[in-house]
Amino acid sequence: MPLTTTLARVDADLAAGRVPMARQRLRGLVSSYPNDLTLRRRLADVYRLYGEPAEAGRWMYLEEDRDPGETSAFEARYRTPQEQMRALAWRGSESAAHSRFAVEQLTAVRTACSEVLGRPVDWDSIPSALDDEPHSGTGKFSGLLASAGCLVVILAALGIWVNGLIALFR
Repeated sequence: MPLTTTLARVDADLAAGRVPMARQRLRGLVSSYPNDLTLRRRLADVYRLYGEPAEAGRWMYLEEDRDPGETSAFEARYRTPQEQMRALAWRGSESAAHSRFAVEQLTAVRTACSEVLGRPVDWDSIPSALDDEPHSGTGKFSGLLASAGCLVVILAALGIWVNGLIALFR
């Protein structure tokens, strides 16, 4: 569906009081057009209707006229640079922002994430949640337990199958 048609539906949804549908449509548009700051601003407006300052701050994070309380709520919810990078859901180069302030914000978040991880990152390869903590749940013991559990399930299924074959030929 074209951008203008979807925006017209968003307006109709809001006029009819269908805020969840408007939010869903705008989330889809931001997902399709992640570098459109106008769509992000409209999504922030919808989250304000919900009374969710952290989400409003998330979508207004790249705007110079953002609300400091919403920005603080966003930063409190998404504490690490990795979480902020994923939450901002930007794609491509920072220069696509077409706003000096947005470029600075995006660069600061990406640079902080690179420093935390000790390697360069970019917006097209946003670090996964596993990158947040290099050793969280990935130790040898947890891997051994998972492997042992799989082996037990396979052996049990094989035993049931063999038992069935024996019973069939008796």
